[in-house]
Amino acid sequence: MITTILFADATAAVAQTVGGMTGNIQGALGCLGAAIGVGIVGAKAVESVGRNPGASGKILVQGILGMALAEAVAFYAIFLGN
Repeated sequence: MITTILFADATAAVAQTVGGMTGNIQGALGCLGAAIGVGIVGAKAVESVGRNPGASGKILVQGILGMALAEAVAFYAIFLGN
């Protein structure tokens, strides 16, 4: 009987802790995805400039826009997670 009561208390404590962490996990995964996206955009921009140095101005603009859109995902995950 006492074991059941202690188990129920422990289960309630774990459920409360996990319930508070869900927004944090969502924000962390969103930021991780944004970081990976920014890295991919940056790598491809550098690769593109290496292949065609004359188009570096246009590639820079497209790269900055792509990075900004990828970073927006992080903000959505943080703000919607809370």
